[in-house]
Amino acid sequence: MLCLTNRQGDRVASVAVPGCGDDDCPERSRDLAQLCERAHHSGIGQDGFYAPYAALDIRAVAKVPDDIPSPVAAVSTDAVKTSYHAIVRRGEVKSFETAFLFGLGGLGFNGLQVVRHIGARFIVSDVRQERLDEAIKIGVPKGDVVPAGKSVQEFVKENGLEGKIDTTLDFVGKNQTSQDAQNILRRGGKMVCIGTLDSENSIDMKIGIRKRLSINFTYGGQLRDLKAVLDLISKKAIQPQVENATLRDFPTVLKDLCNGKIKARVALIHE
Repeated sequence: MLCLTNRQGDRVASVAVPGCGDDDCPERSRDLAQLCERAHHSGIGQDGFYAPYAALDIRAVAKVPDDIPSPVAAVSTDAVKTSYHAIVRRGEVKSFETAFLFGLGGLGFNGLQVVRHIGARFIVSDVRQERLDEAIKIGVPKGDVVPAGKSVQEFVKENGLEGKIDTTLDFVGKNQTSQDAQNILRRGGKMVCIGTLDSENSIDMKIGIRKRLSINFTYGGQLRDLKAVLDLISKKAIQPQVENATLRDFPTVLKDLCNGKIKARVALIHE
């Protein structure tokens, strides 16, 4: 039986793909609701979600706590939820482990805060020094920040991290970050692939086999992940970086995104 807790006037956040919920759905039976192709897709794969109003599947929505502004709730549905699902569900990062995080963009900076909440040690890398400076501002030790332009593999060797990286979280998805991940992971380590800047990356079979690496791809997240991140945001454990703009500004925002001027996420608000 479905318990409906939302009432008229509530602010809600929605996952894009709640799944169809059918008993014979092969994705549902494997706990992969976000991969269901039967379900309605809100804001991804189907037109109409820039409209002032939209109908949602009740199974897709979570009530937004009163202390979370709507723009922050909006970015929680992807930039935070996707990071959380990748780290907690797919990477299964534990507090006693060491993770290496590639990329501090819209997803990666939230991912950094998820790993920090878990309590794991994490090393961060980005090509933009200003993003690394932001990480230092929120408490990442300078010794765990790879300077922009520094070779990741050299940094690991020089800082005594060889054989100590349990999991890599690649929010970039370039061939270079993929190669770095394979080389710096300890034996039995895990690569979690989130970013897709290069559509094709190569695997060094000898490294992968000799180290017995696991390569985990991840996509989106589920309603339980959205509820979890809204709770963490409400508790200030995660503080998403978000800029506001109007829907009318969309062409300019898109151009700025393509030109690398957007540091995190932009929430488009209806006027």
